[in-house]
Amino acid sequence: MTTMTETSARFREFKMPDVGEGLTEAEILKWFVQPGDTVTDGQVVCEVETAKAAVELPIPFDGVVHELRFPEGTTVDVGQVIIAIDVAPGSGDAPAPAPAAAAPAQEPVEAAGSGDGDAPKGRTPVLVGYGVAESSTKRRPRKGASAAPEAAAVAAAVQAELNGHAAPAAAAPAPSVPAQAGAQDGGRPLAKPPVRKLAKDLGIDLATVVPTGKDGIITREDVHAAAAPAVAPGAAPVPPAPAPVTAEAPAAAVPTSARETRIPVKGVRKAIAQAMVGSAFTAPHVTEFVTVDVTRTMKLVAELKEDKDMAGVRVNPLLIIAKALLVAIKRNPEVNAAWDEANQEIVQKHYVNLGIAAATPRGLIVPNIKDAHDKTLPQLAAALGELVTTARDGKTSPAAMAGGTVTITNVGVFGVDTGTPILNPGESAILAVGAIKLQPWVHKGKVKPRQVTTLALSFDHRLVDGELGSKVLADVAAILEQPKRLITWA
Repeated sequence: MTTMTETSARFREFKMPDVGEGLTEAEILKWFVQPGDTVTDGQVVCEVETAKAAVELPIPFDGVVHELRFPEGTTVDVGQVIIAIDVAPGSGDAPAPAPAAAAPAQEPVEAAGSGDGDAPKGRTPVLVGYGVAESSTKRRPRKGASAAPEAAAVAAAVQAELNGHAAPAAAAPAPSVPAQAGAQDGGRPLAKPPVRKLAKDLGIDLATVVPTGKDGIITREDVHAAAAPAVAPGAAPVPPAPAPVTAEAPAAAVPTSARETRIPVKGVRKAIAQAMVGSAFTAPHVTEFVTVDVTRTMKLVAELKEDKDMAGVRVNPLLIIAKALLVAIKRNPEVNAAWDEANQEIVQKHYVNLGIAAATPRGLIVPNIKDAHDKTLPQLAAALGELVTTARDGKTSPAAMAGGTVTITNVGVFGVDTGTPILNPGESAILAVGAIKLQPWVHKGKVKPRQVTTLALSFDHRLVDGELGSKVLADVAAILEQPKRLITWA
C-alpha cells in the first residue's frame, strides 16, 4: 500500500494510497504535520476519510515536510501526490513547491496521476499499483497566464462593490477580457472535480462563476461566493461579469438558505446509501418478529458483572444476545450463507464474522468480529468492547468492516421497540434487538412484571426459507428466555 515517488535523491513524494478494497478517492480530514516539521518512518501525517471509514496514513520514510499538496477538506484521487518530504535537509536549495491545484486540473482520466506535471505522450497515469496504460489522451491546453490577473481584477471589482467601496481604477477589466475567464479553450470552466460537484450540489452554473484561483481556476470559495448572494434574503444576485453590484449583504459566509441546508453526500454516508439501496432492491427481504421474556437473561448479566472471570470486560445484554445468535447459527448452519449471483451458487460459510451496527458521527458503520463462533464468552465480551470503542473514536479500518456474514443491530438503545432492518450486502441475515422494558407478562399462570423485548430477524429469502429463518429466531428467543441453554445447546 506504500505509494511514493522519488523526484531526486533528496526529495520524495507520497501518493494517496488505495486504503481499502479498490476505493478511488479519499477526503483529507486533517493534517498532523506542516511544512518544516520533522517526520520519521511510520509517523502518522494525516487522516483521510474514504467511502468506508476514516484512516490514518503513516509516512514511509524520515525527513522534513517540504510541501502539503492539498488542504484539509479536499477530496483526492488515489495515486495523486499529497505530501513531499525532504529526506536530506540542508544539502542544498529546495525546489519551489509545485502548485497545489496543478494535479486536479487535469482531465478526469489523468486524475490519478502523480501531480508532477503532464504525463508523457501516449501514457495515461492510472491507479497506484496498476502500472500505466497506453492512451492518446492528453491534457487540454489552458488559458494563458495573463488570464489570471484579469480574473483577479474582476473578482476585486465585485468584492469592492460588495463591501460598499468603489472599485479601484486598476481593477477595471480591459475590453479584451473574455466573458468567461475561467474557461478552457473549448469553453469548459476550469475547476477541480470536487469543486464541480460542489457547484452541482448548490445548483450553480460554473460558467457564471468568477474565478480567483491561479490560471483562472474556479475555487470552492468562488462557488460559495456565487451561491451566497443568490440566497441571502433581500440581496440582489451577483452577476458573473464585472457589472455594478447593489447588494448590501456582506460577502461573508451565508447559510445555503434560511429554510434549508444542503449537505454533500460523500464518504461513509454515500457508501451507506449505495449499499442500502443495492441490498433493498437485490435481496428479497423477509422479516419475522418475536416478543420474549428476558428476565432471566438480565439476571445473568447482573451475575456476570460480579464474576471475577469477566473482570476488565464490559458485560451487557448485547453480549448474551450475540452469544445466543452464534449458538442458533451453530444449530442452523444453513442460515450462515451468501448468494453468488455471478455463479448462481449459494456459498455456505463455515465461520461467523459477527457484524455489530454502530452509530458514529460519520454515519452508520458495521465492523465485525472475525471468527466470533470460536470465541469464549470473555473473549467475545472483550472483542465487543474493543469494536465499540474503536468505532466511536472513528478509527475503524476498512478491513474490520469487510467479510461480515451475519449482523446484529441494537435499536433498543434508542428506546425503539423493534424495526425491519435491511441486510448488509453479501450477508444472509440481520437481527434487530428492541428496547428491554418492564411489562406485565403471564409467568407461571400469573400476570407479573417481567423484562420483555422484541426481536426482529430479516433474511434473504433466496437462500433462507421461512422455516429456517423461523427456527433461528425461535432459538435466539428460547436462549434469552432460558440462558442455561447456552450450555445445553452449545
